[in-house]
Amino acid sequence: MNPMSDGVTTTGELRARVLAFVRERDWEQFHAPKNLSMALAAEAGELMEHFLWSTPEQSRAVAADPAKRSKIEEELADVMIYALEFANMTDIDIAAAIERKLALNARKYPVEKSRGRSDKYTEL
Repeated sequence: MNPMSDGVTTTGELRARVLAFVRERDWEQFHAPKNLSMALAAEAGELMEHFLWSTPEQSRAVAADPAKRSKIEEELADVMIYALEFANMTDIDIAAAIERKLALNARKYPVEKSRGRSDKYTEL
């Protein structure tokens, strides 16, 4: 198996790897959208736990700390794996969904109004 990296691995390849892993273990029977969305939220919470009570600057230091980084990477991987499996089980094209969402966000957050601001689009 070739090592994967963001620069060369496609979303489709990641989805296929996740699906193969799931099928080898006969886990598809447990992967209803409800269960996957809940697992995704739980894993996102575990990722957030690493940064709880940190200032923005402290959170950057935590993410860069070699002693903590591997655990943070594991939690992020769990989030991504569940998101990919959710896409597999619901037949959602991730790239197309992201493209549509970025276009929607571009309309909601025009550069001239939102650049350098964190306000919600209704407050711009």
